[in-house]
Amino acid sequence: MKKNMGTADRVIRIIIAAIVGVLYFKEIISGTLGIILLVVAGIFILTSFISFCPLYAPFGIRTCSIGNKK
Repeated sequence: MKKNMGTADRVIRIIIAAIVGVLYFKEIISGTLGIILLVVAGIFILTSFISFCPLYAPFGIRTCSIGNKK
């Protein structure tokens, strides 16, 4: 897999996931919506660690710099 996520994109996703996690465990969001948001937050964390977003690939979106083609 070629990396298609830049540093800023990864950091933003991690921050959003952390906020959702805190809101869920403080029971501010709960129920089905809370579980769905928690799953999305987990996907954000996973894609941030591997620097690849499968939804970017079909559209040819790359937020990483040109020199980073690993």
